[in-house]
Amino acid sequence: MGDRSFGLEAWIAKLGQAELPALASVVGELQRLAREEKSSVQQLADVLLRDAALTAKVLRVGGSVYFNPACEPIRTISRAIVLIGFENVRLIALSVSLIDGLLGKTNRDQLLELLARSFHAAVQARNISDYVLARDKEEVFIAALLFHLGELAFWGCAGDQAEELARNLEQPGARFEEAVQQVLGTSFRQLTLGLLKAWNLGELATLSHSGNASDPAVRAIALGERISAAALDGWDSPEMETLVAQLAEFIGVSPEDALAQVLASADETVAVAASFGAERLSALIPSTDPEQVRLRQAARKASLLQPNLLIMQQALQDLGLMVSAKADLGLILDTLMRGLHEGAGLERVMLSVLADKQTRFRCKLAVGEGSAQWREAFVLPVEQPEQPHIFSYVLRARETLWMGVPASYSLDELVPLPLRGLLGQGMFFIAPVLAGNREVGVLYADCRISGRALRHEQFVAFQRFTQLAGRCLDALGRR
Repeated sequence: MGDRSFGLEAWIAKLGQAELPALASVVGELQRLAREEKSSVQQLADVLLRDAALTAKVLRVGGSVYFNPACEPIRTISRAIVLIGFENVRLIALSVSLIDGLLGKTNRDQLLELLARSFHAAVQARNISDYVLARDKEEVFIAALLFHLGELAFWGCAGDQAEELARNLEQPGARFEEAVQQVLGTSFRQLTLGLLKAWNLGELATLSHSGNASDPAVRAIALGERISAAALDGWDSPEMETLVAQLAEFIGVSPEDALAQVLASADETVAVAASFGAERLSALIPSTDPEQVRLRQAARKASLLQPNLLIMQQALQDLGLMVSAKADLGLILDTLMRGLHEGAGLERVMLSVLADKQTRFRCKLAVGEGSAQWREAFVLPVEQPEQPHIFSYVLRARETLWMGVPASYSLDELVPLPLRGLLGQGMFFIAPVLAGNREVGVLYADCRISGRALRHEQFVAFQRFTQLAGRCLDALGRR
């Protein structure tokens, strides 16, 4: 591919014309039928029958237990349309064409992994919709399957530019959205929405990107999509725990039943991928086999953050110099967070500062897996007489604590349920951040991601970093 495409319109034109031949012959006709109000069963059957392989696949998918729970025999396209509906047959034909078109073009890892994730999302969403929708469940499946259509089409068809993006994303510190914008001149989300519209792939598929949480179909798709992503980090990841709780509330079951349903859907995905003729994706769908899960957890723990003494010593040295040098606030805080996270090996670190005229703690900085939610959601009143908490306590007492060890058990009631909901269960370090005598905020750190116990040398480092940061802030304030 010599010529570069840049910008949304250029990509829609490119992907719609030469790059997806399996779709090109069928899509135009299927689009035309969708636009014509009086399209007949025979017209749709005629379009599909021109491609024997496509017809066979549509009959196989349409006859699968997924779209045809009663397992009524389906031997003709017209019978499929009667049993599962004109729109479903049209969407199955488009999806099968898309998958064949993509898998026939490249074995690129990014494509196979995303396609596996898309199938997983589709099955999760379809099974969630069983609890909340009376109809349109098959459309939920297709909408979730096509949720990343733009990115799928890109990895499948973009040739040299796909290579370029893959290389850019491997660079240290690369930001996904920025790298995509730089190579494509648009975002994957915009490309998805553009293709859904250009190829007329159903209203729900477009609506699923609206974020409209009040629409149960949209919410089912969003949960399915997020569960499929979180599963890649393990069934026991903090993000999965949050999603299972949200799912339980949404469909009205216990968290244990919600998790059982999520795991059953993952197993089912393997069979569904096979019914769509995409068996090679099965190995990429996260396993629910207990032994496989155990091995994955062990591998995950081994790859987790380890303390790095060189980084820690460098950060301590840098902060020491910043007490007398003219460092700005951003540099001080970045050095503090890097020293604690990459240096001391603390998996999650948060700096919460006094805000709103000293009446609330708000998260200013957070690092570590799953800490993004703190940046958005962590707000804590300073004065809470009915429910005192550990953040105000350490700031007033000016004391650094190691919570979760016997010495601190007497303070457990200062970590009430709402706070546990934000932070999770287990050990953590917490310290006041003081610039001289001025109260700045509170520093928090834990190793919740792996569940590993905190160690004495980490606590010593945590105290040292907190003191040095305070001295830097005090010097900054005096300048």
